[in-house]
Amino acid sequence: MKPADSASSAAPAGAATGEAAGPADALTAPPSVPWSVLVSAALLGTERRTPPVAVRPGQSAAAALLDAAAISTVRRRAALRPALAADRPAPAPDDPRPVIPPAARRRLALLLADRGGTGASSRRGTAPDLTELLPQWLAAAQAHGYRAPEALLPALLDAARARTDLRPAALALAGPRALWLARFHADWKFALRANGTRATPGAEDPAAVRRLWDEGLFAERVALLTTVRRSAPDAGRELLAGTWPTEHAEDRLLFLDTLREGLAPADEAFLERALADRSRTVRATAAELLSTLPESAFATRMAARAHACVTLAPGATGPSGPEIGVMPPRACDEGMRRDGVVAKAPSGRGERAWWLGQLVEAAPLHRWSERFGGRAPKDVVALPVADGWRTELHDAWCRAAIRQRDPAWARALLGAPGTAPEDAGDASGGSSRDTAKLLTVLPPEERAAWVAGFIAAHGLADAFRMLGVCAVPWAEPLGRSVVDALDIARDAGSYPWSFSGVMGLAERCLDPAAADRLDMLTAVTDEPEGASPGAGGYWSEAFQRLVGTLRLRATMLAELVGTPGTGAPEPGSPADAPAPAAAPDAPPPPGTE
Repeated sequence: MKPADSASSAAPAGAATGEAAGPADALTAPPSVPWSVLVSAALLGTERRTPPVAVRPGQSAAAALLDAAAISTVRRRAALRPALAADRPAPAPDDPRPVIPPAARRRLALLLADRGGTGASSRRGTAPDLTELLPQWLAAAQAHGYRAPEALLPALLDAARARTDLRPAALALAGPRALWLARFHADWKFALRANGTRATPGAEDPAAVRRLWDEGLFAERVALLTTVRRSAPDAGRELLAGTWPTEHAEDRLLFLDTLREGLAPADEAFLERALADRSRTVRATAAELLSTLPESAFATRMAARAHACVTLAPGATGPSGPEIGVMPPRACDEGMRRDGVVAKAPSGRGERAWWLGQLVEAAPLHRWSERFGGRAPKDVVALPVADGWRTELHDAWCRAAIRQRDPAWARALLGAPGTAPEDAGDASGGSSRDTAKLLTVLPPEERAAWVAGFIAAHGLADAFRMLGVCAVPWAEPLGRSVVDALDIARDAGSYPWSFSGVMGLAERCLDPAAADRLDMLTAVTDEPEGASPGAGGYWSEAFQRLVGTLRLRATMLAELVGTPGTGAPEPGSPADAPAPAAAPDAPPPPGTE
């Protein structure tokens, strides 16, 4: 049998001669009846509807329907589409990595079988959401260097097809055998597009690099450029420069983005030429990359323009000392437009303020310290700004700190976590800064400590996106701050569903070791006066689900190292239960033996 991309409608052998098909013919002829039709016929019953299958002489309609279902089931489990018999495919490539331990194998089968999640019900109950645990399981398995068992490759590819966020980790775990299998099934072609169909050569083989660059698919060319840039940055840049004028605009944009890794002063000349590109998005990306090269000619030009607009005149003082004066540009000239400044302001923004923000955002941050008498970033940020320009100026510095990945400026602009929300970047204060992105510039431990302090001072209302950029599992005191804030919200009679997003993050991000100390929160408490009716029960369910999920995560991690589980399996799903749709002892696809 040969895998095919679409179902065949070939008739049983003997049909052309008028002979009756025998049992052997029924097994070799691919059925043309979809699985959903077979299921519908079985649910209605053969007495109410004649099944849409061929019935042999002396065979009952029910038996014929069961035979067709059995043949279809075997083909589905083998991950093959029906097709006429043909030569067997070449064997799948070898994958030398160790297979996951038996307990982890059963866990993966359970996670893949729970594709539907918790359903559309607004009340989730106490059961962990297995669909949200699958990404963590895949990441942990990949860290151990395991490969997926052959019998689970079809289910793993189906899950990756349904969820693009799973694809990198799922395909890494599945390995070369999944790519071999994807060649035979139209639904899994995404795996070939994501990984390319050929091995990516390195800079040490220039002939193979040039051949793949000239002939490869777009995904293969992106992977090739990324690989070459890592080992030989100059060779990668020259490879791109050779075909740059003939590339499509959307391709030029993505190719240009690959230069971020290993960006160096040697790339400046190429990026300067890209500033004249006919695509506005390509020009903007080139300008952004040049602004991260602090000694580039572009950075010097933008710094000169920005410094002409933002000054600290000798002796200039406000009510509390020296004061920054701002005079935004009066026009967006041709030089500014060539350097990526967008002339047309968005709706609701003043043109001059819009131009000023772009200039300050692109100017190297270290030159502001020189501009203001050697002051450190925290001292520059502390200076008062005249005429109401403080928010505009500080927001532009925030964008510059994110672009240039400058921790000292990010730290200064964030300030203390206990400051007022508008000073921390809340939009209600007129600021457009993105505090979550600014936090990503800080080291993980400092980031977690800052968010913990913010939650302790302001609660969870404005902290959701900040929590999303913290490293997993959450380090203390962040985890404790989140749990304490949830407990306070419950005691205050708040609506529990208002915190469902934070609770979901806690299930995925809290350290599993915190499960035991959270047991006390699972009890149903007395509802305070004015609380939402039934809120106590909802909160109890949410904390029970949190504790159960943390213990399940601990069990999953223990299974991956072959250690007996330290937690309890999910309710109704024993850890050693076989998966209903993909049993571990199912026969592997042909050629994987």
